Amino acid sequence: MISDFGFRISDFWKAVPDVRTTALFCLFTFAFLLGGCSIPNLENPDCSAARNRVKHFYSFHFGNDMRPSAENLKLRAEYLTPELKAKLEKQEGPVDYFTATDDYPKAFRAGKCEVIEPGKRVRFQILLFWKTETRSEEREISVDAVKQNDGWLIDQVESKN
Repeated sequence: MISDFGFRISDFWKAVPDVRTTALFCLFTFAFLLGGCSIPNLENPDCSAARNRVKHFYSFHFGNDMRPSAENLKLRAEYLTPELKAKLEKQEGPVDYFTATDDYPKAFRAGKCEVIEPGKRVRFQILLFWKTETRSEEREISVDAVKQNDGWLIDQVESKN
């Protein structure tokens, strides 16, 4: 059988006896490049470890009652430094310390991280979001985490507004 290019298809296979081997080589090389290459994590190891802890805390906080109370503080104690816990036990009022507002946001996102003291203290940008049919708002707070007893604990929250 002669193809449109003026040669027999069977002659093609004779001229390139190893087409299947070459095709398999190319296929495996392509698969290796896709699966073997990954984006490196450029974040500081302190930030990575503390980020997990801060995100767990805020996920717990947003998933439960955010109103300041002694009971709610006890539920969050494992995420807080003893100094911050003692400070919050003395505070009263409707303002949630962890979001710096009494108008509780609907969602959060942990943003950039800055190492304040390597191996000891990091600061996170936390974005707070309110979204309803009539309102779409974003605010920023900063959260300091410190390393104590081989774990990261929240030590301070400050409003950026």
